Order: sequence, then C-alpha cells, then structure tokens
Amino acid sequence: MISLFRSLRPARVRSGTSVARKALHLLWASTLAFGFASQALAEPLEKTEISYQGWAGQVTFTELAEDLGYLAPLKLKWVGNTISGPQDIQTVVTGDIDIGGAFYGAILKLIAAKAPIKAVVGYYGSDANTYYGYYVKEDSPIKTARDLIGKNVAVNTLGAHLEFVLREYLARNGLSAAEAKQVTLVAIPPVSGEQALRQGQIEVSALSGVLRDKALERGGIRSLFNDTDLFGQFTGGAYVLREKFIKDNPNASRQLTEGISRAIQWAQTTPPEEVRARFARIIAERKRNEDGSSIKYWKSTGVAAKGGVISDGEIQVWIDWLEKDGLFKPGQIKARDVYTNEFNFYRPGKTAEAR
Repeated sequence: MISLFRSLRPARVRSGTSVARKALHLLWASTLAFGFASQALAEPLEKTEISYQGWAGQVTFTELAEDLGYLAPLKLKWVGNTISGPQDIQTVVTGDIDIGGAFYGAILKLIAAKAPIKAVVGYYGSDANTYYGYYVKEDSPIKTARDLIGKNVAVNTLGAHLEFVLREYLARNGLSAAEAKQVTLVAIPPVSGEQALRQGQIEVSALSGVLRDKALERGGIRSLFNDTDLFGQFTGGAYVLREKFIKDNPNASRQLTEGISRAIQWAQTTPPEEVRARFARIIAERKRNEDGSSIKYWKSTGVAAKGGVISDGEIQVWIDWLEKDGLFKPGQIKARDVYTNEFNFYRPGKTAEAR
C-alpha cells in the first residue's frame, strides 16, 4: 500500500500547499476505505453448513445457488425431501433445518401462531408459463364455481397455495362462506392427481408443470380456471429463516440469501434450455435415486420480482384474504413485519450488479 501511495504522489508539489494536502487526504481516505472494505469482505461466517430439505426430482434455488458457486464458503447439508411447503417451514421452526420455503398464507399462519420466522426471499410463483390450473374431465358438467358445491377437489396439501386460490375463486364468483364449505378439498399427492380425476375419485384436480402438460397431451380433460386468472403474475411464497438464526448468524444469513437471490435472477435471465440442462446435471450428479424427467418441462421461475425481492403487496393480498375469512383479526399481522429484504442481493437501494 505504501508503494502504491508513493507511485501516486504528485511530482514537484510542495507538501505545504493546499493542493498537496487535499491530494494526501483523498488518497489516505481511499486507502482506508479500501482497507475497511477488504476487512468486511473477509469477515468470517458464523457457520459454514446449512441444513435444508429438497424436493424429489426437482432442483431448489438453494441447490442451484450452491452449484453456481454463489454460496461459497457455505456448504449445504441435505437432510431429506419435504412433502409440502407447510411441512418445510414447520421444520425450520423446530430447528431441524436452517432454511425452508412455503406459500405466503402458510407463512402468515405460522407467524400468527407466534412462530419466530422471517421471509427473506421469494422463490416461486405463477406467470404465463408456470402456473397452477384446476382441471375437470372433458365431459364434466362442471362449468362454473357454483357447480363445485358438493364436489371434491384434489390439492397437494391443505392450508397452502392451492386451497387459498380455490377459496378466492369461489368467493369472487359469489359463493357464500357456507356454500364454499360444501366444496371438499382432498389432499392427494400431485403425481396421483390426474389418475384420481380420470377414475372419478374426485371431480377437480389442481395440476401444474410436467403433470399438467402430460395430462393435457393425453387429452380428455379441460381447464376450469388458473391461479393467474385471479392474480396475474405473482410471487406466491418465500424462503424463511428463524429470527434467532438471523441474529446469531448475520453474515451467514446474508451469504445464503444473497446467493439464493442471485441464483433466482440467473434462472430468470438465462435461456430455459440452459437452465434445464443445469438442473438435469445437478440431479444426475447428486445420485438420490430419483426421477428427473420432469426437468425437461421446466419453463420459468414464476417469480415476479428480480431475484425474489419481496414487497408488501404480494403478502398483503393473503393477509386480506385471511382477515376476510375470519382467520385473522383486522390489523393482527402487518406485511412489513413478515419479511426482510436486508439480505437480498437485489434489495432496494443496492445498485451493484451480480458478480
């Protein structure tokens, strides 16, 4: 650093002049700033291993972030696969894993029950290419929301995205709360939804991604409505961390969340065929004895904001619904208290581009 200072020293300028003093002050200020920045970058992480649950046959953005090198020196520890978003974030609450993700409605319910968690980055949603549809058989008499009274609707899990969307569809189409309760939700594994529909075990099945595309290719079913018909493009859920984890591990929390947000943005801006190829390689290399064939149907992230930056609006819509349904008292939960963008690489006010 001294040699750098000497090489930059103005030639033939008397040190007593104001010009020389200003030059010296500027140079030393820059040197100090550089030193502090280097120190900050070198600040050690409080922990280097992050435990999480995966999804069979899928690549999470946490896993993608590690593969892209955005998490280093953090390492991921896979502890098994989850069966649903609510289960994933409940496992965060119990401390069995460090990070998990779910639908905003499920997150809000846990927070209302005093669970000490905070949403840190939005990770899934719906758009023109990636969405949930509610399907009936081609010859089904069901045409409208009112036709669903007394019928069974298959969803992947209760109390999550698909239930909330269905309830909103019924409400917007004039069904009373009492009438909506006559529409029965049946929890069925997504891989069984099409078969249950075709065999008449249920009258409506919610399908997405490869399961939807394959079912439509086979024919004999038609769409009743999509979640994007109600909400347009929207981010539907977020990854959460325990508040204690954030407090005890601020540097690791930042490294983890920044890495995930950068991975999301990478998937948002990279041609889909390249994303699919990377997903397929990750699945092949991790050797979990799983079927990764659905990867070829991946089309988009569905995440509305760059890098999964969270906004009040995308949470408020579900708070309003929970209040309207009587599950929350008015003002019980405020959107701004549910999340933080502090660790997102693309957080408002941060102008640097991805490294």
